[in-house]
Amino acid sequence: MINKLFVSTCAVALSATAAMADYSLHVIHINDLHSRIEPVSKYDSTCSEEANAEGECFGGVARVATAIANLREELAGENVIVLDAGDQYQGSLMYTTYKGDVEIEFMEQIGFDAMAVGNHEFDDGDEGLAKLADGVSFPVISGNIDVSSSNVLAGKIADHVILEVGGEKIGIVSALAVDTVETSSPSDAVIFSDEIENLQHDVDMLTEMGVTKIIALNHVGVVKDMAIAEAVSGLDAVVGGHSHTLFSNEEGSEYAYPTMVGKVPVVQAYAYSKYVGHLVLNFDDDGNLLDASGDTMLLDASVEEDAAIKARIAELAGPIEEMKARVVADAADEIIGAREECRARECAMGSLIADAMLDRVAGQGIDIAIQNGGGIRASIDAGEVTMGEVVTVLPFQNTLSTFEITGETLLAALENGVSQMEEGAGRFPQVAGMTYTVDPSKPAGERIVDAMVGGEAIDPAATYGAVSNNYVRNGGDGYSMFEDAANAYDYGPDLADVLAEYMAAASPFTPYTDGRITVVGE
Repeated sequence: MINKLFVSTCAVALSATAAMADYSLHVIHINDLHSRIEPVSKYDSTCSEEANAEGECFGGVARVATAIANLREELAGENVIVLDAGDQYQGSLMYTTYKGDVEIEFMEQIGFDAMAVGNHEFDDGDEGLAKLADGVSFPVISGNIDVSSSNVLAGKIADHVILEVGGEKIGIVSALAVDTVETSSPSDAVIFSDEIENLQHDVDMLTEMGVTKIIALNHVGVVKDMAIAEAVSGLDAVVGGHSHTLFSNEEGSEYAYPTMVGKVPVVQAYAYSKYVGHLVLNFDDDGNLLDASGDTMLLDASVEEDAAIKARIAELAGPIEEMKARVVADAADEIIGAREECRARECAMGSLIADAMLDRVAGQGIDIAIQNGGGIRASIDAGEVTMGEVVTVLPFQNTLSTFEITGETLLAALENGVSQMEEGAGRFPQVAGMTYTVDPSKPAGERIVDAMVGGEAIDPAATYGAVSNNYVRNGGDGYSMFEDAANAYDYGPDLADVLAEYMAAASPFTPYTDGRITVVGE
């Protein structure tokens, strides 16, 4: 069933303008599904079938399919497009096991009109994105990446697409965050260029072709989406992803749905299959946007799961269910791993992971641990902790890496880690064996106002033993200063196994934060 409040809100918004609108377009959209094929808990981790049966779970692709199918039925005879703003890949055992096959299968069943390339579509290199582009029947687009030199991707990723809907041409342009070279694994053959410049070029080209209705389908994050809406002339709407931001008209929401930047509506629909967005755009006969309305719809237990997809998911889950269900520890309380916490301040999950890493290499001359906040993908609720939950928190199959760095390099790494706090960037450093104080009001590069290892101020000339994950050690999330680190060894155990074993030894585990990170002003 369609959420009645959601539908009535749209109906009210439309009633004031329907008489003057010559063309109305319904944009149904999702973003950042992150392989949440099965339903998720309120903590964004995989929800058990028992909890799902009791109505405690959200999302999952079977609910996404139902919600989109119901909207299509409700809007029969109207002009409708269905868009995905990127990051179908990475985030659950479904991706770890099947490497994109499952996401491709269900996207095809749901039926999208276009998808933006997300940074995590590169997690298995150019080959992973090529597999997606080859596997779906709709265009996968990104306008600010040049893949012509990639023998894997050349000819597979378009800059834009023109959809014909109700006798009108709808232009879809797209941009991908330029720091994808740091947050994922595109090859050197993939060339990134400025998002705004490329979007303006594509909009101008479509306008010259006579396309009067143009939507930016981006994977750049809410801050950049707002800048794009302001800077790129000729856009009629921005549908975004990457920052996992909820736009909603519910009281207390950070962003209204839509949020207008000048005359351009900007929307996003959180992440992890929990919401479907529905944007209504009304145009006059010349293609000028008259108004925009709509909202996101929460996919809670009131949204029935598509029976055929649910059965197929159960079949796919069979081979990995035993491993997922294995209880590895108990948690005395919820372990917070939420994105908005772990990318901005000390979080319980970050301290736990960093401590687990440091403990694993005890006796090896290692002083400090650094875990990028963006590598933490979920919280864990109180009670029994399964291996499936642990892998949902740490899904990237990163391995433990040890290396040596100078204090000067360590300070540069901390500055990198806190340089984009206001954007919620994944480089934010969760640490162990050290403390630091950050002042986010200062310019990037000057934000670390105090940093200590073992109770002593970091000596720029001293050498420190460090442990992290192989992604960070090899320069991911902007940590390029680690790439040439001395005595580097990147082939330790899987980080998820390290965490599971540490929790098992401490079970029942009690979450904690202990002030190792201080944020000035909080």
